[in-house]
Amino acid sequence: MSSVSESPFRSSSVRLITPGTRRTTLRTDDGLTIEAVYEPCTTGSGPGAGSVDGTTAIVVAHGFTGSVDRPAVRRAARVFAQRAAVITFSFRGHGGSGGRSTVGDREVLDLAAAVAWARSLGHRRVVTVGFSMGGSVVLRHGALYTSPGTAPATEPHARTVPAQRGRIEAHADAVVAVSAPARWYYRGTAPMRRLHWMVTRPAGRLVGRYGFRTRIDRNDWDPVPLSPVEAVPLIAPAPLLIVHGDQDPYFPLDHPRMLADAARGSAELWLLRGMGHAENAADASLLTRIADWAVTE
Repeated sequence: MSSVSESPFRSSSVRLITPGTRRTTLRTDDGLTIEAVYEPCTTGSGPGAGSVDGTTAIVVAHGFTGSVDRPAVRRAARVFAQRAAVITFSFRGHGGSGGRSTVGDREVLDLAAAVAWARSLGHRRVVTVGFSMGGSVVLRHGALYTSPGTAPATEPHARTVPAQRGRIEAHADAVVAVSAPARWYYRGTAPMRRLHWMVTRPAGRLVGRYGFRTRIDRNDWDPVPLSPVEAVPLIAPAPLLIVHGDQDPYFPLDHPRMLADAARGSAELWLLRGMGHAENAADASLLTRIADWAVTE
């Protein structure tokens, strides 16, 4: 997993309250440290009871300005853990992870580290669930890290994903994108215009750092990474679920419809009445439906 000689999975001495839960520091392929939490399945008769061997793990990719310890991420982890083991982590530049956020570009390496950790723990099946920015990351990760026997996708540049792309231990067996954008640089809503101000302006990055505990890279993408809608056709044959609310203030319904159309019939689309944006708008009922889909697809 790591290009350095030390193990990429360094267990912390911090023990959490839940039995079997552990915190770990992961190392990405470009050398950053990423905080991560593993939680076993909490249902005695459910998948993973008493053993991680052969069970499903759900890896949760949070939205921009989120982190492993945000209440909405912890709520999603608790619900998902009723169906499968769960790994949550903080993207680079967020929470206790190192580096700076590239707002969906190199974050694919963070997700790959978390998926590889799940497999190192004995999980033979791993499902990625991403929210908002995390949704764009799981789509690109699904395209770039492929299953055994499938040729890895390539981006038209080498900087975004190092030579290790396509490693079988880092691929997802199924992908769920919740409230994900279809295309980059979208400024069609007021929340997205505010987000672009935060990312592109020095004053905005200060607000991100001190107001949201999110350290943002000042450099523009160079080159521009594969967009979510370009990534979607490359995910098959892995199952893909696209979830979006009709009251999403960031991305209107043309985004999930573009993603579903790009899948050419290989994706399932849930358009939810009254739902807002990402993990903050996902209630227990929806999270349970997603977890059920994850463990049965």
